[in-house]
Formats: sequence, C-alpha cells, structure tokens
Amino acid sequence: MPAAHVSGAASELAPDWLTCPQDVNTLDAKLWAQDVARGAAGELEVSGIGVRELKEQFGTPLYVVSEDDFRARARAFKQAFDDAFSSLCGGVDVYYAGKAFLSVEIARWVAQEGLRLDTCSGGELAVAARAGIPGENLGLHGNNKSDAEIHRALDMGLGRIVVDSLDELARVGAIAAARGEMANVMLRLTPGVHAHTHEFIATAHEDQKFGLSMAADPGQEQDRTEHDAGAPAQSVGSPAAQAVAAALAHESINLLGLHCHIGSQIFEPEGFALAAERLLTFVAEVRDDHGVDLHELDLGGGYGIAYTEADTPRPPAELAQAMAAVVRAATERLGIPVPRISIEPGRAIAGPSTFTLYSTGTRKTVQVDVDGGGSRPRRYVSVDGGMSDNARPVLYDADYSAVLASRVTEAAPIISRVVGKHCESGDIVVRNVYLPEDIEAGDLLAVPATGAYCWALSSNYNYVARPPVVAVRGGEARLIIRGETEDDLLARDLG
Repeated sequence: MPAAHVSGAASELAPDWLTCPQDVNTLDAKLWAQDVARGAAGELEVSGIGVRELKEQFGTPLYVVSEDDFRARARAFKQAFDDAFSSLCGGVDVYYAGKAFLSVEIARWVAQEGLRLDTCSGGELAVAARAGIPGENLGLHGNNKSDAEIHRALDMGLGRIVVDSLDELARVGAIAAARGEMANVMLRLTPGVHAHTHEFIATAHEDQKFGLSMAADPGQEQDRTEHDAGAPAQSVGSPAAQAVAAALAHESINLLGLHCHIGSQIFEPEGFALAAERLLTFVAEVRDDHGVDLHELDLGGGYGIAYTEADTPRPPAELAQAMAAVVRAATERLGIPVPRISIEPGRAIAGPSTFTLYSTGTRKTVQVDVDGGGSRPRRYVSVDGGMSDNARPVLYDADYSAVLASRVTEAAPIISRVVGKHCESGDIVVRNVYLPEDIEAGDLLAVPATGAYCWALSSNYNYVARPPVVAVRGGEARLIIRGETEDDLLARDLG
C-alpha cells in the first residue's frame, strides 16, 4: 500500500506509555468486561457469544453490554462502601449516576442490585418512572432545572433535589410552598478541590457553572473569633452559608444535607479526602451557627476506569476504606455525628461493562516525521461509526484502545489511528493504538470501555442513525435499545 509523506506532522507517533505489544491478539483484562475473552478460534466473545454472530444479528456499529459485569460492578460498590461505613453510619446509599448510561432496562438492573438512581433531567426522570423506581430512591441534579422538572420531582416524591444555586433554592421553596408540600433538598457545594482531570470534567473549582461556593464574599465576611475561635472563616458569608440559612428558615424545604462532586475520571483518592474534610468542617460550622446537625453528606463520584493500558483504576474496596478513614477522623476531630454518606458512581459501573463493535472499511498509510530525523508509518483505519457514537475523543481528547475482534493474526503490529466516517478531521475514535498490519475491509474492530458517555452523548451528525444497544447474559443477546432507522431520522422533519 503506498504511503503518503506528511511533512511537518506531529513527530510523536504514540504517547510514551504505549508500548508495542508482543502479541496484538492479547486482551488487557482491566479494559474489558469480566466475561469477554478470545474463543477457541480466536474470535472475541462475550458471555460465550462471538462478535461475528452479534454483527450478523444486530449489525454494526453496536454497543455490547455485559449485563453480568454491569451488575457485578454495581454490587461491588454497594458492598465495599457498606462494609467500610457500617460502623460509622450504618452503610452507604449508592446512587448510580444515570447520566453515564441510562435506559429503562439499565435502571431496572440498578434497582435490582440495591442501588438508587441519580437523574439530571425530566427525561431521565421519565426513564426512572417507566422502570418503576420509587421516587424516594431517586435524586435530581442540574444547574438550571425548569419549573416543570421541579414539579415533576415533587409529583414523584423524590428523595432528594440537589439544589445548585441560591436562585434555584428560592424557586424550589416557592414551588413547594404553592403546592403545600415539603421539598427534600441537598445543597451542592464547590469545595475548591482541583481534581487532576480534563478541565471540562473537573467540577469542584470556583470558575465553573456548578454549585454554591464555599469561599467567603469579601463584603460579607465576619469575625468569628468572639463566638468560635476554632472555626475557619472561609465560609462565613459565602453563598453556601447563605443557602444553608435560607433553607433552614424556609417552611417548605427539608434540608437533608450537603453534596459535592469534584470531577470525573479521577484515580487518586486525595481529592475525595480533601473534599470530605472541607464539607465536614462546614457541617460543624452549620451546627455551631444554627444548632442543627445535617444528617446526609454526598461525596459524589468520578472514580476513574481503564481506557488504555496506562490507566490504573482503584478497586471499590480501596476507595471505600480510604474515604471511611477520612470521615472517621474528621468527625471525631470536629465532634460531630457521622452523616449518612452517599456516593454516585456512574462511569466506574457502566464504562468497563461495554464495548463498541465496528466494521472496518478504508485504510491508508502515511509517513510521519519523528524526532531526530527520518519518518515512520502511521496506519489510518476507518470504521462505520465515529464521533456520532463516541464524542469523548473530540470533546475531551479522550484516549481509547482497540483490538481486531473477528480473528487472530500473526501479522506485525503497526501504530494506527482509528477514525470514523464523519466529515470532520477530528473524527477520531482511537488516536494511537497498535493494530495488526493485515487489517482489511470487513474485519471487526472492538473498542473497550465505551459504556459511559458514549451512547449518552451520541448524535445524528451527518444524519447517521444512532446504533443499537445489546445486552448479553448467560449466552444470550437481546436488544435493550433498538438502533435508529432512516424513518426515525425523518420523523421530526416537517418539510
């Protein structure tokens, strides 16, 4: 195959962590669902079903979810955090973050495994309602909830409405009062913790849209020395402090407690620990200022998963034990009761449970300049999907991996870039991966860890239909979300 020379192209063919594999057929277990393996003939299988059978029955692109893996990860979080916190607060409420990947069937899995469900819109509440999840096991997030969404939350008797601003607190209170009801409210605070993640998915620093700041308003600072010499002054007069006072004073608001979320795809526990420390200190301030113990504290989610060989996710038990130690130490130091803790994993449950199956099409090879002179080849492999079924690479520069799924080969590996079919040069599915040199049109390629924020962010760019979602369990595959058709694409077009 002729190779074009790319003059002045980026010299780095692959990141430092990407080593050339000895065997391109090997699967890195941490990237895949627990029941994904190579079959006797070398074909990728999930729960004993080969990818060629899946393609024949459902087509490609195709999201393939291991139901057993999804359920096992949900149980692991519930069990690990219950074990770690049982002696502190009787266990933990685990809210699955539905924004990661949600359907009626997935909502049912969540409920059956003993988890609650966190939603971010009226549409997600509608999914929860159809799945039959009781309102008391639901939460509603969002920085700009509509009046209709607030009414719906009250209609459904939601266990919690996570309020994001002073304006929203006033609206929730007014709507609840007009209905003669009480609204169960958590206040989302921004603890000022800078998580080591992409800017667009870091959510606890000050300069972003979410949450009530814990930083004091310089015009409203007060001297706490006379009545509490030991209390930090950072939150006096802050929007967070104002919100607590307003919520406690409102006859139609039941203030449950506090909530924070420091970001997503985070591997190190220090950020979670610091956020917990700051929020518990604030809980102590609320007790001192108002004589009220806040009974609930949500420490969010954002636990990282493995997208590539460089990622090293921590098991739920390790996360749980580390967080429990911080909560124990902080509450003992502050002399406050341990609130009921809740967490919100989404990606860490859904992400590894799913892979996307593609059919390969056109290929080309270019020569790319390298440091020190000379050039090396880079293979471009096109697939029949792309940014419409996985927007994360173009949104966050997200890295993924990929394997030849339909067969094994003894061909040499070549650094490759997997690209989609859309009319965008940024339509890249996997930026750098070693694939076998003999990949050809019609082969099947699998991209692991696509359960979170892939189907959820999918689009119809270039009028491409969104793929179906297939759940596999016990050697059987079934559609849980059907793929779109051209009739679906045209159904809302009134021309």
